Amino acid sequence: MERIYFDLKYIIFISFLLTPGNYVTGQDQLVAGDKISLLFIGDIMGHDDQIRSAEDTLTHKYNYDDVFKYIKPAISEADIAIANFEVTLAGPPYMGYPRFSSPADLASACKNAGIDYLVTANNHAADRGNAGIISTISRLDSIGILHTGTFINHEDLASRSPLMIQRAGLSIALFNYTYGTNGINVPEPVIVNIMDKDLITNDIKKAKDNNADIVILFLHWGLEYDTIPSATQTELAEYFFSIGVDLLIGSHPHVLQKMVWQKNITEGNDEIIVYSLGNFVSNQRKPDTDGGSMVRIEIAGNADSSWITNAGYYLTWVHVPIEEGRKKYFILPCSEFEKQSSFFSDSTDFQKMKDFIINSRNLLYKQNINISEYIFNGNSWILDN
Repeated sequence: MERIYFDLKYIIFISFLLTPGNYVTGQDQLVAGDKISLLFIGDIMGHDDQIRSAEDTLTHKYNYDDVFKYIKPAISEADIAIANFEVTLAGPPYMGYPRFSSPADLASACKNAGIDYLVTANNHAADRGNAGIISTISRLDSIGILHTGTFINHEDLASRSPLMIQRAGLSIALFNYTYGTNGINVPEPVIVNIMDKDLITNDIKKAKDNNADIVILFLHWGLEYDTIPSATQTELAEYFFSIGVDLLIGSHPHVLQKMVWQKNITEGNDEIIVYSLGNFVSNQRKPDTDGGSMVRIEIAGNADSSWITNAGYYLTWVHVPIEEGRKKYFILPCSEFEKQSSFFSDSTDFQKMKDFIINSRNLLYKQNINISEYIFNGNSWILDN
């Protein structure tokens, strides 16, 4: 069994620059052998108990940093980390399902954990109406975390989309769309990117016109709680790949779905699809909804081309112990904690994590193609090929 190692101490500090038409990061000269790593993270939600857990009952201020403290090292290892932000930052009253609005401190904790970009087009994007969409955009801007998927107006859309990421000589275009907004109307001028083949086709052409080397679609799609991709998902994926998409990342089902790396499709170009990343953090506790995955994709390049070199996933599980009478939330990297039964004060919590790991491996080991799990060996993460 071949194992591929990567250095856990490789950290890159990012300086952000806003230019007309695009968000970009600092660009370096590409040389042969340069490599970047992309990390894709699933649904970041904000149910009522999560909000209560983050509140200081004396000051009524919020802090979510502890939620990410065990998973932060793995996130920070990636050069670029992108997550689905499935709440609004619409201000009080703070509330979970069905009309989500979380404290902006949740986004700050995401940034503190090493998440660089958030995608905001999902079925809860309009939970607090146009004012909530505008407030979310404004608060993310004030925090300094880059985002795409929702826009204040057409001028804002033109200035932010495609979201272009320039790193190590590679030009990466990131797009985000959702199947809908739970029937909530979004009147102009505010925009939530809705999945539409003509719209996405035109956007991909725009990315190519911007000389994008890599095109990424982050789609909020599929059937909730179904571990098997629908025929519609498969058909759409085939179409999007046919018009130039390189990576297609999915969210919304709240459970894991398969991951496929198709190698050497045409002229050596590879394609990767992750149908659903599952939940990253939420209060959903039913089997298969209490965890998810982070998918790491490494891309190398030279002056003429770029190519995928590695792809793997980390299983993650949300540990929800009771501390001082309140729920606490901790995202755990499963492989690092699956042999640490003493970490869990309640043995049933440890067993629930083990059940999630077993179910997830049974699904992904059978259905994934060319994408394996990262395993923690005590010192570093190993791609278990």
